[in-house]
Amino acid sequence: MYKKLLVIPLLGSILIGCNQAEQGNQESKEMKTALEYPKTDERNDADTLFGKVIPDPYRWLEDDMSDETAEWVKAQNEVTFDYLDKIPYRDELKSRLSELWNYERISAPSKKGDYVYYSKNDGLQNQSVIYRKDQDGNEEVFLDPNTFSEDGTTSLGQLSFTEDGTLAAYAISEGGSDWRKVIVMDAVNKEIIEDTLIDIKFSGLSWKNNEGFFYSSYDKPEGSELSAKTDQHKLYYHKLGTAQADDPVIYGATEEQKRRYVGGSVSKDGKYLFISGSVSTSGNELSVLDLTKENAEIKPLITGYDQDAGVVTTKGETFYISTNLDAPNKRLVKTTFNNPTAENWEDVIPETENVLSISKGAGYFFAQYMVDATTEVKQYDFDGKLIRSIELPGIGSAGGFGGKEDDEVLYYSFMNYVTPNSVFEFNPENGESKKYWEPSIDFNSDDFVSKQVFYESKDGTKVPMIITHKKGVEMNGNNPTILYGYGGFNVSLTPSFSTANAVWMENGGIYAVPNLRGGGEYGKEWHNAGTKMQKQNVFDDFISAAHYLIENNYTSSDYLAIRGGSNGGLLVGACMTQEPDLFKVALPAVGVLDMIRYHTFTAGAGWAYDYGTAEDSLEMLNYLLGYSPVHNVKEGVTYPATMITTGDHDDRVVPAHSFKFAAELQKKNAGNNPMLIRIEVNAGHGAGTPISKTIQQYADIYGFTLYNMGVTELGNTK
Repeated sequence: MYKKLLVIPLLGSILIGCNQAEQGNQESKEMKTALEYPKTDERNDADTLFGKVIPDPYRWLEDDMSDETAEWVKAQNEVTFDYLDKIPYRDELKSRLSELWNYERISAPSKKGDYVYYSKNDGLQNQSVIYRKDQDGNEEVFLDPNTFSEDGTTSLGQLSFTEDGTLAAYAISEGGSDWRKVIVMDAVNKEIIEDTLIDIKFSGLSWKNNEGFFYSSYDKPEGSELSAKTDQHKLYYHKLGTAQADDPVIYGATEEQKRRYVGGSVSKDGKYLFISGSVSTSGNELSVLDLTKENAEIKPLITGYDQDAGVVTTKGETFYISTNLDAPNKRLVKTTFNNPTAENWEDVIPETENVLSISKGAGYFFAQYMVDATTEVKQYDFDGKLIRSIELPGIGSAGGFGGKEDDEVLYYSFMNYVTPNSVFEFNPENGESKKYWEPSIDFNSDDFVSKQVFYESKDGTKVPMIITHKKGVEMNGNNPTILYGYGGFNVSLTPSFSTANAVWMENGGIYAVPNLRGGGEYGKEWHNAGTKMQKQNVFDDFISAAHYLIENNYTSSDYLAIRGGSNGGLLVGACMTQEPDLFKVALPAVGVLDMIRYHTFTAGAGWAYDYGTAEDSLEMLNYLLGYSPVHNVKEGVTYPATMITTGDHDDRVVPAHSFKFAAELQKKNAGNNPMLIRIEVNAGHGAGTPISKTIQQYADIYGFTLYNMGVTELGNTK
């Protein structure tokens, strides 16, 4: 049942003709009195950089192994959940989220050996299950991650098969951590055949024939494995039947050249190992190792870190490489093993005005172009001849088209903000698509509208934004609105369907997503325009999006919430401290919030391409101090109602960022707006979070947001 929000302004008196509403208003008044937060001790820790002393009174919260921190987490959660428990329609939101989420979801199939594999979730399973069908169409469970742990917090990461499909290696994450364990099995009879490999992080799993596989990891750090610095990534080879302790390092072991991210991928014919090495999240060197020769030396394809490059496929001794070298929007080039370096590269698919990503299957390349954050696809042969432009089901995001050389049918997925993800079958010879699978979900796309607008940022830059809502919503400035953003690390926000967003919108809410600088929507130049000492562009883009929504009567400051996670959490933290009166609610999730010390935790030093570090120069230090959320909470300022969310096992953006920010807000905020932190126990950065936890999180987030916008009840009319 679709529901409308009954929005009651926080200011002014409105008569409500029922006892229930009067009771709700009384609860509202009680909850908007000043909260009593747990005491957070201030201590004398500080950093001194370039002669400048930077106090860090809550540094003790960085120690995730201490009893003091654990007690603080427990006390904060008690306050937060006591507040959330009193929101009258929180359970109703949870019920509707559970109801709408309860539909079957299936991935595109993939052939491995004698079986076709795919993932499936019957609706409310905490983790999706890997199924397979044999040549007669008989279905069976291959791997069920719901059996890994009782509470669903152990999830499946990578799953990699040998080329003949007889062996498989899969990685599991416990409690949301980025550290993985890897298990090897006989894929035919599903029996485990090796001891479990441990302490593996940020790794692919790439088989060398049926002999063993390559994987990546760091040395286990001293101290806390969840927060201690890890900045020397290494590529290992594990030979089946040998101990992990004997696995040789293939690449990345030299102290004089630290590579924070290293990966290896074997060509489909098993002849070549391609090695990528990076010092940061952007830019990589690329090398190749001939696996057919003993004691072969690693040969460079491209050195330095001024470009991104990756091998798409090989054909004999010819390598096909996707790169942004001399092509900010990327191109596809080819070279040979004997003449592999960049001066010998030849264009196969040249750069265009739109950002390119490449997949291959059935003897063709599929160029997926990003056009104003939506997908267009063109099919090419291996000589770069255009075969056709592919007609997609609509305007949105398409992905897939990958497969083996001899596949006769390929698959791709399609979705947008109002269209749930569906899988399509594609005939590469005639270009025809037909629907392979679509979900049966209690959501009618025809009841909603999604449109793209372009607005001007502070410096005049045109920025696209997609705004989605239920048809018939009156643009009167009183609509609860979530403005969601990211703006960093070359990440592109393309249209995607979210069950949680569907619940928000069917209740009359508006959902808006701008494509901020720092992302990858318009290539490397767009990314660079939101990095280091141009990072303020990202915040300006987001703030300008808020002004656009207000000026065009979609919403007003009384009904506007901002939300983002990870680098998007930084976005929210920076914007709410720079323009606190512009927003009613702020929802920073797993955010990078201490810009002075972020690079001292786990693999954080690898983010320096986007942020720079406080140790680079006095100028960079001052720039970071100018927007670092933890350092820009001011005494006596009224901040938007804020609920910070994080996980106690987040070892990518450590929860200390969120802990410190919460402590600063609770101490300094003026007025009675709640400054809460919701700390998910036994959870990490987000990947692999069980459905049950996800549903509860969204019920809490939406409940908190609507309540602080003055919503007293959810209506029951369609």
